[in-house]
Amino acid sequence: MNIKHSLAAFSAVLMLGSAVAPAVAEDVTVTLWSRADRSGPLRAGNIVGAAELLNEKLKAAGSDKRVVVELIETNAEGFDSDALDLLRAHSVGETPDIAVAAHEWIGAFVEDGFAANLEEQIAAAGWLYADMIPQLWESVKYKGERYGIPQDSEIRMFFLNNDKLRAMGKSDEFIAALPGQVEAGEFTMTDLCDLAAEAVDSGVAEYGIVHRPNVGPDFQMAMASFGIDLYNEEEAKLQISRSKLEDYYSWLQACVEKGAIPADMTTWSWDSVHDAFRGEKSLSKFHGIWNVGAQLEAFGMSPTDKDAYFDKITWIHSPAAEKGGTPANLSHPIVYIVGDTPNKDLAAMLVAIASQHVPNTLHAVGTNHTPIKFGQAAMPEFIEKGWALIAGTPMLEYAEFMPNHARIGQYNAITFQGVQAVETGEMSPGDAADFVVEELETELGDDVIILD
Repeated sequence: MNIKHSLAAFSAVLMLGSAVAPAVAEDVTVTLWSRADRSGPLRAGNIVGAAELLNEKLKAAGSDKRVVVELIETNAEGFDSDALDLLRAHSVGETPDIAVAAHEWIGAFVEDGFAANLEEQIAAAGWLYADMIPQLWESVKYKGERYGIPQDSEIRMFFLNNDKLRAMGKSDEFIAALPGQVEAGEFTMTDLCDLAAEAVDSGVAEYGIVHRPNVGPDFQMAMASFGIDLYNEEEAKLQISRSKLEDYYSWLQACVEKGAIPADMTTWSWDSVHDAFRGEKSLSKFHGIWNVGAQLEAFGMSPTDKDAYFDKITWIHSPAAEKGGTPANLSHPIVYIVGDTPNKDLAAMLVAIASQHVPNTLHAVGTNHTPIKFGQAAMPEFIEKGWALIAGTPMLEYAEFMPNHARIGQYNAITFQGVQAVETGEMSPGDAADFVVEELETELGDDVIILD
């Protein structure tokens, strides 16, 4: 099928229930909820553009109907506070037809009756989504079914400074082989810790590994390396394994004791974290692909210096904890949610148009997000400006996603307390695991399953 078939289908939906076109123009209003986000204006803008395209085709078909997008733009500071505002609006009957949201809120949206199940709509326009990177569908599922459409994606990984590896005596062959060794389960988290400690001990680096200094999802990929699965999809509950949590905290403790991770890492500022890697003081950092632009600038490279960048920097997944294991990384998609409203079919179709390669690429390249569809990597904009995003896309094969549960923020905050306690030496890994499990039980109650 081509776009003409698609638009004909959209037009047909608008004409349902009307055998004869009305004598006067009739507007069909679709409400769109979105944060005022200067860093990603096309999240909402592409829906408006989809309506404009549809209106052109309706006019050409002789229809008197027109789609009008009413933008409800909020001033929420982040996606969590925005989601709470959205749920409050829904509770008083002000349910939008489409919302831009962080994917982990899908469970709460479904339970509150806001989010529409989109399985039928996705199937009806299946060819429009045939090129979707399949792992991304996992980010919008709740109890096994899809309640959203991925709007963008990202990759969080470990960055390694190759110049420091070379200064440590590592060959280019060793460096080039690292990503493959990680994917094969041959290079483990312990190996990474030892490599970082060697960089510090040899005087090549001031720091081995730096990470975010505060609560956030980045730690989930390191937890996944130790087999920690945060979510029970069948019961739609968060979960934790005490024994695996202790393994993870033991790795952190070992890295601190070896000098690979600074003991006061969780007291740093973000500026200090960024400067440690961009200023070439650390061997490694784990964070996100959107850092590449700032890294290029810090290293004195132009935005087109792909070869120079990858000569200097290597990306790896979070390695497996044990030989032969599976690595992990993290993606945190922003998604389109369709409200369970009378307009849900039309809203879903607008989302489908907005999710096509051209509009999504304009957003992705402009905001340093990886594509949602394989074919976007072949588009001129990606080839010219998004080479880092193209390079990161295959890493989605190992992507983990935050659970679609409203209390994941609390869960992350509690497990971070364990990270901080272990790294500062306040608690042993075992004591920290006990403390975290107890706090999770107390704070989350029936929303969390304790596995062991």
